[in-house]
Amino acid sequence: MAARIIDGEKIAAQIKEGLRKDVEELAGKGKCPHIAGVMVGENPGVRVYVRSQERACEELGIKYTLDQHPDTMTEEALAGRIQELNGDPEITGIILLMPVPAGINARRIQAQINPDKDVEGMNPQNLGRLIYGTPLLGPCTAVGAVELLKTTGVPIEGAEAVVVGHSEIVGKPIAVLLLGLNATTHICHIFTKDLAYHTKNADILFIAAGKSGAVWQRYWKEKRKYNENPEGEPPALPDLSPLIKADMLKPGVVIIDVAINRIPEALDESGDPVLSEKGRPQMKTTGDVDFEGAKEIASWITPVPGGVGPMTVAMLLKNAVEAAKMAVG
Repeated sequence: MAARIIDGEKIAAQIKEGLRKDVEELAGKGKCPHIAGVMVGENPGVRVYVRSQERACEELGIKYTLDQHPDTMTEEALAGRIQELNGDPEITGIILLMPVPAGINARRIQAQINPDKDVEGMNPQNLGRLIYGTPLLGPCTAVGAVELLKTTGVPIEGAEAVVVGHSEIVGKPIAVLLLGLNATTHICHIFTKDLAYHTKNADILFIAAGKSGAVWQRYWKEKRKYNENPEGEPPALPDLSPLIKADMLKPGVVIIDVAINRIPEALDESGDPVLSEKGRPQMKTTGDVDFEGAKEIASWITPVPGGVGPMTVAMLLKNAVEAAKMAVG
């Protein structure tokens, strides 16, 4: 039997509909949620992300202000600006837009965001609350991914749960949340010797490695250098296959694929992305799982796109509402 699809778009829409009433109630108390997105320098990719955040906030009546600064801004000046936003009663949420220029330690800056305004849940105090099982504003992607698991109704307590990926913003927080739900939790990463051994034993599988996307980025960086100076052998063609194959899965497993990889549809004979009729590289968005093969084995599975991505946005909006509620007191 084919797996049932976990529809992140639908679940996120339900969450946002519930938040709409909260925003209206807050507005009645004179406290509209207001996020400041702090951006240092100029980055087209970040601009796209900002527009996405703005649209999502506008949909619910949440204010969003882009607080932009030149790439010459120092870490000291940025820290000062964060303190100004911390003290601004009109601002209820703060986001440090990534990446920041070289010379600025993003972790140090995130640590200076008021935990009660940290709508991305990345301040060490908020991560510490997660460890203690008393989260206020949790990491959006991690919390959203676990919420998707809960919607399946699959028993979590005592289940063998495997998390592939151990980043501070996704893998580790997911593992902590699963432990809080009393799952028997294992964490795998690039140094795991036999990944398939662990994934084959998983009742619940979270994947957040971004393998093929990382492989593509490394290859393309080398390829561009070679194109500019074609000496020696060109880089070997990359293996862009999914990290998790169907034969690495336990029948009936629940799969939450957190990864978002942007990779070419295909490569031409020279190793460059095949171009569209408009002369643009033909790219696709994939996860870390062989979706077509996995859906014939799993009981539940998230698609990519349309799974965890929409939930990340929904959790950001939820954090924005919760932060505004804390500001009201």
